[in-house]
Amino acid sequence: MSRTLARAARIPKLSRFGWLMGLYAENHLRLVRLFEPQDLSVGRYVSSVGDGLDVVLEIVERHAYTVEMRLSYAIADPVTGQPDPSAHLRLYRDARQVEATHCYVGRRWQDVIGMYPPPAEVVGHRLRMNTFLGKWVQYLAEQGHGVATLQRVSDDASIAA
Repeated sequence: MSRTLARAARIPKLSRFGWLMGLYAENHLRLVRLFEPQDLSVGRYVSSVGDGLDVVLEIVERHAYTVEMRLSYAIADPVTGQPDPSAHLRLYRDARQVEATHCYVGRRWQDVIGMYPPPAEVVGHRLRMNTFLGKWVQYLAEQGHGVATLQRVSDDASIAA
């Protein structure tokens, strides 16, 4: 019995921050496998698999080590007119991580958890957003979305129905 307890005590515990960094790495693997966004130029891309729920990937900005993008369905929120649901993402090329920075129309983390939240609340919020992103990207892959279904569309074309 004491050997079992001693062995369990030697297994390092993963902190919530460590778990979050792991989620970022998993999201990078999933998103790169799905759409290869690190190779796309700035613009809008649509993936259609014939189910009526087209996916829009907008590459907003490219920097030396990051790619800013938005992933959404081609559905407009009736109140704001913005794509909903949508996730604003930052891909870190050098670190091989993808972070969901916010997932709400017009709402950044400050709007959701306040201006001065405790660090544990910020990490918890990021864990929820990035868990959502991982599940969503996995679902999109299961539905058949991918590089082969992704096509660039003109920036002035209306995508949301």
